[in-house]
Amino acid sequence: MFKNSRLRDYDFKLIILILALSIIGIITIGSAEPAQQTKQMAGVVAGLVIMIALSFFNYSVILKLYWLMYIGNLVLLGLVILMGEEGNGAQRWLKIGGLQFQPSELAKILLILFFAQFIMKYKEKLNTFPVIASIAVLMGVPWIMVKEQPALSTSLVLIFIFCVILYAGGISYKLIFGALAVAIPAVIILVSLAMQPDSTILETYQKNRILAFVNPEEYSTDLAYQQLNSVMAIGSGELDGKGYKNNEITSVKNGNFLSEAETDFIFAVIGEEFGFKGSIVVIILLMLMAMECVSIAGKAKDTAGTIIAASMGGLIAFQSFVNIGVATFILPNTGLPLPFVSYGLTSLMSLYIGMGVVLNVRLQAKRS
Repeated sequence: MFKNSRLRDYDFKLIILILALSIIGIITIGSAEPAQQTKQMAGVVAGLVIMIALSFFNYSVILKLYWLMYIGNLVLLGLVILMGEEGNGAQRWLKIGGLQFQPSELAKILLILFFAQFIMKYKEKLNTFPVIASIAVLMGVPWIMVKEQPALSTSLVLIFIFCVILYAGGISYKLIFGALAVAIPAVIILVSLAMQPDSTILETYQKNRILAFVNPEEYSTDLAYQQLNSVMAIGSGELDGKGYKNNEITSVKNGNFLSEAETDFIFAVIGEEFGFKGSIVVIILLMLMAMECVSIAGKAKDTAGTIIAASMGGLIAFQSFVNIGVATFILPNTGLPLPFVSYGLTSLMSLYIGMGVVLNVRLQAKRS
């Protein structure tokens, strides 16, 4: 299990970045929703323990269970459909033995691990139709199960991860450009059809969110309300912010004008209380974390390690971009947490599990 591990190959930089963001998350949640701060602290401690333990466990051994991961993932997503807990018009949570969690968050990590081993096993045949078709079907089944919860934002993350997995796995550039030539016009047509009044491609609330993004003035008192307030909060923080847990009556957060401030709009709290400087620090830390994962991918001993590290870097980058994009109103409203910062124990623990494996990829890296 610990074979070939050398302490000098341990990526302390990545751990420092994870710790820094986790601490910022704990601090900010303490202001946004003090009642959740203790839970987040417990989640960070538990996550660190799991991450460190996994970092010393040879990922090649873990990947031998790749079919078990895939089937287990489908079982959990299936249980959500059959007996999931409802909330905010969606059925995304599963409660087992008093423990409530969101399987779609864990699905991101399990699918990365599954496809890392699957693609490495069939690497020589990756660019053949049977293998590409098999990969598409294997991804399509859990993707549909997630989308129908409904969890459109998470399903979009899965599509992005899938693209990174294929690219890191070594798919032919001919296939990439061919897919783009088909996908780009197809997406444009699909979005146009989805926005038609009688279309059933998107849920009504999903259509309305897009309309609110396109025409925020018309929806300023309802669907665009949160994002407009988020932008106001970030802007009011100016350069240095209003201060942590400030008592200013002009505070957007203090006036309770932000719902889900501890999750989807945690960046608005950071912007208001710590200003432009604090916001930039968070963005830089997230960017450095994603870049470090990509760097590890380049040093991995095999294709599976490359896929795992690159996909985790892509996951961090994409989710961060979408979350901050929503908070700053450059993207339509969607519910994605800011990695390691937003409150949400399932997301937090899933990320720690993924990063534990990435740390082991670095520990097992090619020797120079």
